[in-house]
Amino acid sequence: MFARPGANAIVQSKPHVTAGAGDAELVARVARGDARAFEDLYRSYFPRLTRFIERTTRRPELVEEILNDTMFVVSTNAHKYDGSSKVSTWIFAIAWRKSLKALRDVDVPVDADEGIEAVADDAEPRHEVMRAQLRRVLSEAVDALSPNHRAVIELTYFHEIGYHEIAQIMGCPVDTVKTRMFHARRRLKALLPERLEDIL
Repeated sequence: MFARPGANAIVQSKPHVTAGAGDAELVARVARGDARAFEDLYRSYFPRLTRFIERTTRRPELVEEILNDTMFVVSTNAHKYDGSSKVSTWIFAIAWRKSLKALRDVDVPVDADEGIEAVADDAEPRHEVMRAQLRRVLSEAVDALSPNHRAVIELTYFHEIGYHEIAQIMGCPVDTVKTRMFHARRRLKALLPERLEDIL
């Protein structure tokens, strides 16, 4: 139906979506072979999926491949979308499965983010450096979690998705999502005090 998107398929400009056109309408148009609808859907989900995949896998070199694999499945299986969940839930579930597969296929250790963000010229240097260090510490603490726990944290706090939708995305019971969140929070609380002592 559609050519598999490659590196040149990543488009940064604004989508061509007609006012009022929702995700479900776009998916229906994709199912009918509408290339413009697929392009719009790709552009709409590119930022969110990029962040989700990068934060949950911690493999920047795999992000583009996983994202394109995800959208390839969307393009070829749009006719299977039945409306029983939100389009975003359906797409994030595909991205999650593709991410897990990619993680199983690689055995490179996760590298923590290095360095401190550049200090803004118009800000007080020490304050900005401390903020940058705090962000780095928080990021590294989340990196120390398992992929399942990172995904729950990412979907809850950065994508504002509820437990029921997360359960659909991850293909597990809601209680499992709650348990993963409990353990993720407990792990973060254990990690952060020790790390914050180096900054504060």
